[in-house]
Amino acid sequence: MSTLFEAAGMAEDSPRPLADRLRPAAISDVAGQDHIVGSDAPLGRMIGSGRLNSVILWGPPGTGKTTIARLLSAAVPDMEFVQISAIFSGVAELRKVFDAAKARRSVGKGTLLFVDEIHRFNRAQQDGFLPHMEDGTIVLVGATTENPSFELNAALLSRAQVLVLQRLDDAALETLLARAEALEERSLPVTADARAALKAMADGDGRFLLNLAEELFALPGDAAPLDSAGLAETIQRRAPVYDKGQDGHYNLISALHKSVRGSDPDAALYWLARMLTAGEDPLYLARRLVRMAIEDIGLADPQAVVQANAAKEVYDFLGSPEGELALAQVVVYLATAPKSNAAYVAYKSATKLAKETGSLMPPKHILNAPTRLMKEQGYGTGYEYDHNVEGGMSGQSYFPDDMGERPVFYAPPERGFERELNKRLAYFAKVRESRS
Repeated sequence: MSTLFEAAGMAEDSPRPLADRLRPAAISDVAGQDHIVGSDAPLGRMIGSGRLNSVILWGPPGTGKTTIARLLSAAVPDMEFVQISAIFSGVAELRKVFDAAKARRSVGKGTLLFVDEIHRFNRAQQDGFLPHMEDGTIVLVGATTENPSFELNAALLSRAQVLVLQRLDDAALETLLARAEALEERSLPVTADARAALKAMADGDGRFLLNLAEELFALPGDAAPLDSAGLAETIQRRAPVYDKGQDGHYNLISALHKSVRGSDPDAALYWLARMLTAGEDPLYLARRLVRMAIEDIGLADPQAVVQANAAKEVYDFLGSPEGELALAQVVVYLATAPKSNAAYVAYKSATKLAKETGSLMPPKHILNAPTRLMKEQGYGTGYEYDHNVEGGMSGQSYFPDDMGERPVFYAPPERGFERELNKRLAYFAKVRESRS
């Protein structure tokens, strides 16, 4: 089986990055993923049985997906490791890979096909793997940073086990730093605070952490240990893992929305800051905040949507970064406002009934009668002008005559301004009852 550097056309004694020199030799050495590589975990059991099944490895960058795939192939005798990337591979290359796998199979050797960024293949290309997985020509190990539920065919998912890799926590990152120091036979030239900052910069990405460590090991040996400020000047902070059109985008906006709905202004501000720091469009966030004001606060605080629209106008007027403060302010306002989805639920219920009842006519007494024929048909007959009635409400029916029992859609909670609306609704109901 070729090494990574042989596959890249490099000599074995070429200078190798620290991350490659520290690749685990056994799957149990993969840091931070005990839930899938431990002896009682899915991959540990798979290796113990000596039989590999197709898997999809889903997780953020730098969590060990490629390493795990290589170690799986090495753990089973007569298993060739073949790696391709969906970014650079097309139908012609896939056909060559499958033909070579069939030739190996004819002489008793298996093929573990590792497909990086497998979600980049279109649906038809993904379907091309299916017959070769079913007849045992290949064991497929796919790697993806995107949610397989949305990006991969159901047929492919039914033939492969999805295993979720976690971003590396502080303990796992510390394990990697300790291994790097043991390999280099010296400590990183940083203070304790800078070491913590270094791990924070990596943002759960083990490969990025080791690349940063390699930069630090390259510093002059007689230099004083770097503090946090010196570290920030020496190495570049990692951009947050965030794709505005993909899974990370929807995860974070969901977190922001649910934090507002859950009346947690601190968590809501954190998720807002995460998205803005990652480069999210502030006007997208402004639109979503208006939606939250309508969906989750509604008439419990009628000022909520006014405040949300005002924040959008302020951002339009000021731009970044000053305008982002308006978004932060409205996030706090919405999170601390009384919550109600009564109007939202009422509209959904009314929409459902409207679809079910079709084209029922309004009652004739509330129809205008601009022609004599319409008057003869009873249009407008019996209509009571509410302003002329004591109390300003006649209590007459405005639903179709054939509707049957009067439906109730809007049921506000006893929160915020809707307490007052409940009193009004109770009065309206009493007036209607007096006419029956």
